[in-house]
Amino acid sequence: MYKSIKVVAAIIIEDGSFFATQRGYGAWKDWWEFPGGKVEAGETAEEALVREIKEELDTLVSVDEFFMTVEYDYPEFHISMDCFICSVISGELTLLEHESARWLPLSDPWQVRWLPSDIEVIKKLKLR
Repeated sequence: MYKSIKVVAAIIIEDGSFFATQRGYGAWKDWWEFPGGKVEAGETAEEALVREIKEELDTLVSVDEFFMTVEYDYPEFHISMDCFICSVISGELTLLEHESARWLPLSDPWQVRWLPSDIEVIKKLKLR
């Protein structure tokens, strides 16, 4: 059976740039994405995003506004990704799970190889 995964992603924007992370594991190792992760049973998307960013980046964020939902079919599964504009409340965006991270200018987000599901988010961000 084709698995469907519900995930959340944080779009952290500061001074005309946004925060991107590079996957350090799995089939999509070395590809870039917005930080976030799976929504656990009983969690809202916003609660999941705050938890995931704390776990992955040791940073507390506020979830400021819903941005978009991406529906994407990977070969092994379907992903439904709720994306939110977020702000850092406290912490230094410390990499605990990712291979690398960069602040990318909104004007030039194509400096890295994005996961296919994240490309729609990039396109919409550029129009913002």
